[in-house]
Amino acid sequence: MDMTSLLIFAAALFVAAGSPGPSVAALVARVISTGFRGVFPFLLALWIGEAIWLSLAVFGLAMVAQTFHLAFLVLKWAGVGYLLYLAWRMWTAPVEARGESLPQAGSPLKMFLAGLAVTLGNPKVMMFYLALLPTIVDLRSVTLLGWLELTLTMAVVLVVIDVSWALAAAQARRLLKSRRAMQIANRISATTMAGAAAAIAGRT
Repeated sequence: MDMTSLLIFAAALFVAAGSPGPSVAALVARVISTGFRGVFPFLLALWIGEAIWLSLAVFGLAMVAQTFHLAFLVLKWAGVGYLLYLAWRMWTAPVEARGESLPQAGSPLKMFLAGLAVTLGNPKVMMFYLALLPTIVDLRSVTLLGWLELTLTMAVVLVVIDVSWALAAAQARRLLKSRRAMQIANRISATTMAGAAAAIAGRT
């Protein structure tokens, strides 16, 4: 692919992915709750989910996504339900009396599945790749090498954006050491996670 098309794609993705939305809200909530190191499975799932949507668009499978709309709808609401469950767990999480640490990360597999549900069930991500991307890139002329170039470009942009959000959230987390601060962190994380669920549920 020519450099101009890749730069336009990168710029559009930077704006779309960098703006606060369900994925960013869920990421920030998880970092505040579990810390930066424990959120990697969640980040990996976010990136894989976006790669899946990119691949669907590039290989002309938008029709497949539309044909199996019910399956994606079920996935969306499953993601919403799981995010609400996580929000409830965060809200009701016990606070250690010593207040020396925030809650630790859960199962890496659960973190990964949660991230995948957020991305695959997020209509904002879906519409970017299946509706907006074809207006930016001529998908009919994209070869296997072109798909690899788009995927690498997407990966670079998402890593920069998501890691920046995660580091910012981790920096805020270091300030939370007292028992009261831990409780506030749990409540903020729960509210943010519930907001992410509401954002996904409210998009059509």
